Amino acid sequence: MRVLYLLNVSNSSQLAADSGFTFADMLAPALADAGAEVTMASPVPAGDDRVHFAPTISPSTKYRARFDPGMDALVTLIRDRRPEVVVANQIEAAPAIRAALLEAGVDALIAGYCHYLPFSFTDTGVLELDPAMNDRDLGRSVLLAFAAGLAACDRILVHSSTAASWTTAAADRTGVDLGGKLHIVPAPRDTRLVRDPADIPPPEGWAAGIYNHRLYAHYGTARFTQLAHRLVADAPVRLTVMDLFGTRSPERVRLDPSPERHLKELATTDGVTIASDQGDRVRYRNLLAGAHFGIAPFRPGCPWSMSVIDCQAMGLPVIGPRTGWLAEHIDNELLFDTDEQAAQIAHRLATDAEFYLVHAKRAHASTADLTPAAVAARYLEAIK
Repeated sequence: MRVLYLLNVSNSSQLAADSGFTFADMLAPALADAGAEVTMASPVPAGDDRVHFAPTISPSTKYRARFDPGMDALVTLIRDRRPEVVVANQIEAAPAIRAALLEAGVDALIAGYCHYLPFSFTDTGVLELDPAMNDRDLGRSVLLAFAAGLAACDRILVHSSTAASWTTAAADRTGVDLGGKLHIVPAPRDTRLVRDPADIPPPEGWAAGIYNHRLYAHYGTARFTQLAHRLVADAPVRLTVMDLFGTRSPERVRLDPSPERHLKELATTDGVTIASDQGDRVRYRNLLAGAHFGIAPFRPGCPWSMSVIDCQAMGLPVIGPRTGWLAEHIDNELLFDTDEQAAQIAHRLATDAEFYLVHAKRAHASTADLTPAAVAARYLEAIK
């Protein structure tokens, strides 16, 4: 099977913060191991020489990634590679891919992977646009472009049951019949970030927590900051917050300055340390190994989180708000609705060794089926 993997890398200078690239860099070699011939079209190559590389230009903004697919380049690439399957990691680009296939005279299946959903649903079924995609009221247009992408795909892959439910509901509301196209294929865990929980000592009266998510406002960073103040004041907890972006370009800061604003506030909070892995996965592993538990993001439309999986694969219990995929995936004893409940859970993790070790083992076990080989097998089964 010849697979052309069209990867959107929104910031090629900060690959460590791009979960889509990390996903592809782990998955593509596993697909090759399973017999697929994979070409990754991306601004940067995969780390495995068996994965062919077709260089592309990184879009300068998140909106260009959705509304400027680059038809000329697509047609040229498709004619050159003659794929049997095209993977669209930017769902909104699928109609352009369909048109490019037609123009190139190539008959290939289009598989769209919904890494990101530009919407979410409340518990009462109300559709809410993601504010990250709603600058100057573009959210409705992004939603309709997403729906058009769903219609253009032959296969649609999502991370989780929550994502499947939301995608189905959004398709219904926009008049798109998904038929039997939808498949749940979770992301692989990073083999470099796996640790046997039997080797993890429990905290001894205090615990180190880590928050390793993007600090955008739409990730609920203001809510996390509120919780951080509560945890370091009322629980035997110290926190490390990851600075995943470093110095961003003026264009990106102008579009959304919230990461810099939140980082400045967190950096002045007693009991909170700002850290960076500097794009080094060994350094990142060491930062995770130095923590006792992770904290999930407060993003309402969270259909999946690689950072949560990273923590769990390292045997770190993750506490999180009872919302979205988090409520589906995280153990119920570690979910909270209020800061008071979160502080109580953190206190118990810090002081109850048996409770901690049970949840370290459960966290690790929750990622056991996410090896690259296992995920690649599910991926190929879904796109055949």
